[in-house]
Amino acid sequence: GTGFLDGQPVGVIANARGMFPSKDGPPRFGGIVYTESARKVAYFIETMNRHQTPLLFIQDVSGFMVGPDAEHSGIIRAGAEFVEAMATATVPKLVLTLNHASGAGYYAMAGQGFDPDFILSLPTGRMGVMEGASAVMALFSGQIDKLKAEGKVPDEDLTTKMDEVRAEYDRQLDARFAAARGFVDEVVLPEEVRPALGLLLRAAMHNDGPHIGAFQIGGSRPAAFSTAAAPDGGLSDG
Repeated sequence: GTGFLDGQPVGVIANARGMFPSKDGPPRFGGIVYTESARKVAYFIETMNRHQTPLLFIQDVSGFMVGPDAEHSGIIRAGAEFVEAMATATVPKLVLTLNHASGAGYYAMAGQGFDPDFILSLPTGRMGVMEGASAVMALFSGQIDKLKAEGKVPDEDLTTKMDEVRAEYDRQLDARFAAARGFVDEVVLPEEVRPALGLLLRAAMHNDGPHIGAFQIGGSRPAAFSTAAAPDGGLSDG
């Protein structure tokens, strides 16, 4: 949908966790991108780009829907349209990670690989290709299935390896890990989100080029990040 950030119109694309009723089928999982959603978002991004309206992506996504039904509905083509629209949009793109941001959905939602103008994350943010449990299944499912077929369970050595992989993936998913390596511009507290986004939106909009380049907030927080409002309703400058 559309909204305003510091008086500036923005197009907002957000994910939401939970279960949602469907008009013609079983409930849908929140945080999963379905075929209809991908097409709708692609059209929305193209519309915002035509009107030169900046985009705000609010991430809490596990990926695209998979399975035969999703494939028959055209999820691959719709997903490609989503990614293409996002990647080719020339308007400023800001990203806020709330919780999970993994799989192809992370990249479609203006993930770090597509170099949006700025990426913020709450301390609860977790971002990466896959979760630790998914990585364990991808790496060890063959061995586990073989053991099950033989009526055996993983021995201590295999269990230790799986625990190590899971722990390492979970460590690298942490927002602080990403921020320390420049994959996230800043980890912000909930009360800092609005002023931080307002500051970064103004910075992106006043840049003449297609991208503002690398940006890292270091040291103490700038006064502009203060949640105190200025007398004119803008941000406090200290």
